[in-house]
Amino acid sequence: MPEKTLRLGVNIDHVATVRNARGSAYPDPLRAAQIAQEAGADGITAHLREDRRHISDADIEGLMQNLSLPLNFEMAATDEMQAIALRHRPHAVCLVPEKREERTTEGGLEVAREENRLAHFIAPLREAGCRVSIFIAADRRQIEAAHRIGAEVIELHTGAYCDAHAEGRLDARDDELVRLTEMARFADSLGLEVHAGHGLTYDTVQPVAALPEVRELNIGHFLIGEAIFLGLAPAIGEMRRLMDAARA
Repeated sequence: MPEKTLRLGVNIDHVATVRNARGSAYPDPLRAAQIAQEAGADGITAHLREDRRHISDADIEGLMQNLSLPLNFEMAATDEMQAIALRHRPHAVCLVPEKREERTTEGGLEVAREENRLAHFIAPLREAGCRVSIFIAADRRQIEAAHRIGAEVIELHTGAYCDAHAEGRLDARDDELVRLTEMARFADSLGLEVHAGHGLTYDTVQPVAALPEVRELNIGHFLIGEAIFLGLAPAIGEMRRLMDAARA
């Protein structure tokens, strides 16, 4: 059911990107997570990619040992990542598509095409107590498949909406927002908890935050970029303010 409160999950992947650019121990993603908590984040998202290009295994260890906020562990649907998730048992596991050549996660997971495999893949994660989420396009077929395989949560990919806005394709942006609106409503009607994220900025967050079925937004790259200029806590604080205003 739609709720008034909207949670903010802060993705700290690109704190690790900056750290890894110099091959040093600084800046520390765990410190970023702690600052995010103090600034009003409701959860922390970290994506352990197969190529370990940003978040490392040691980062996940540190977050699990020291974080008091819920950890949303993003990962590809591979045996290696499943074993890591089952060892740590984070609050949430979000399955995302991965290609080694991509700069960031492109598009949503193709659930309908791999329904049987994914159903068996998520079963032990659910049994371990992890809330399983699927990162998908705002597409009825994918949402229905996510529901059938036993996912509790879907995260709608907002990248096409954000890209259209950034490129000045306002009609396309508005069409994408209509699609997100309709599919959030449809997913909620199936009993799925609806999250959204990817590419959201101060300029694009409010129309998505205003959707009553959306319970959580996951935002990372933009916040880490703004933190360079404003500081991390003020950057998160402004995003929180905009989200709350949209929900008022």
